[in-house]
Amino acid sequence: MARSSIRSGSTKARLLEATEELFIEHGYEAMSLRQITTQAGANLAAVNYHFGSKEALIQELLSQRFDRLNEERLQLLSTCEQEYGEQTMDVSTVLSVLFAPGLRLTRSAAGGPNFLRLLGRVYSDPSPFIREYLREHYESISGRFFEAFSRALPQMPRHELGMRLQFSLKALSGMLASENTDELAAAICIGEEVKDTLMIARLIAFISPVLTTPFGQTEQASAVGRVLDLADVAAVAVDTREREEQRGRTRKTKTGSSSWTSRTGT
Repeated sequence: MARSSIRSGSTKARLLEATEELFIEHGYEAMSLRQITTQAGANLAAVNYHFGSKEALIQELLSQRFDRLNEERLQLLSTCEQEYGEQTMDVSTVLSVLFAPGLRLTRSAAGGPNFLRLLGRVYSDPSPFIREYLREHYESISGRFFEAFSRALPQMPRHELGMRLQFSLKALSGMLASENTDELAAAICIGEEVKDTLMIARLIAFISPVLTTPFGQTEQASAVGRVLDLADVAAVAVDTREREEQRGRTRKTKTGSSSWTSRTGT
């Protein structure tokens, strides 16, 4: 939960810290400049002086927090591609490259304990402003990783791969944004000692099937079709029960009214 106020550091640093905490808790659209300045112990004039606007403030925050992350991701991807040479990296390796820098930064002063929550919030926030910022600043990085995934899954159509990546990574982002990082790490490691190696391996185990499991399996479709048929039957049963309950309530109301009339003689 966000603190009520932030007193240490320069005014600019306090504004950035307050913005980060409020953005993690509420998202871009729901946080206001008044909330930010109240939490930072500053005033609106300070925002105008240091940043100029709410948009420029959040841009400064995202640049400070994510430029280094994506530089490390790109460097690690290039290093792994050189290491593997002609051998294509598989899906698990590309996911490891994507995840490892974020976990490393969480353990460092450059990232800190809220880093994964901030990362999750940014990639799950629906604000058009945030979506456009990510597109403008990090599209080339997304493209590099998309090509790496495409090489790892050469038989998969590119539009299908894009949909699978969007679904799986947004689901992960939503989970990261809403959970305490330490509690999430402990849950993922299921009682074992929390280590980055184990964390990444478990995350890959969760996400990899979303990227690799084939569509259109006959047995799967048959099972889904049966459940959908039963869902229609269940809906009819609920409708029938609700009508019977409503008739019962109506009869009870009429009986009570008749009893009152007979007692009063009206």
